[in-house]
Amino acid sequence: MATIRNAEISDIGAVIAIWASCDLIKPQNDPVTDFHLALETANSTILVLENQYSVIGSVVVGFDGHRGWFYYLGVLPELQSVGHGRALVEAAEDWLLSHGAPKAMLMVRHSNTKVIGFYEKLGYNIEETSVLGKRL
Repeated sequence: MATIRNAEISDIGAVIAIWASCDLIKPQNDPVTDFHLALETANSTILVLENQYSVIGSVVVGFDGHRGWFYYLGVLPELQSVGHGRALVEAAEDWLLSHGAPKAMLMVRHSNTKVIGFYEKLGYNIEETSVLGKRL
């Protein structure tokens, strides 16, 4: 049986390995910095899914005061398609609800149709908005 808990600093290696195995790490984002920021910022955390042996999945979740967001949702590839991703999404939604977030948001690259389909099955819809960004 798998359980979900808040990540600890000692989980950094396992979590980043999951992100890497799921191709979630991009050159413009330093995963070590992202891990520490998520744990050290009051309005965010990382939830990890673990079985009796090790951490097998994770999600970064945060609330900006207006919307809840989650990022870096990943489950070890060999353990996907058995409900672990759904369990992490539900845990992220519960965390957001407990922090007063009225809506959960996430970003998926348009080319990632497999992941878009996963979220659509969980009740997420493509929003008619554009995300703009600027590196600071």
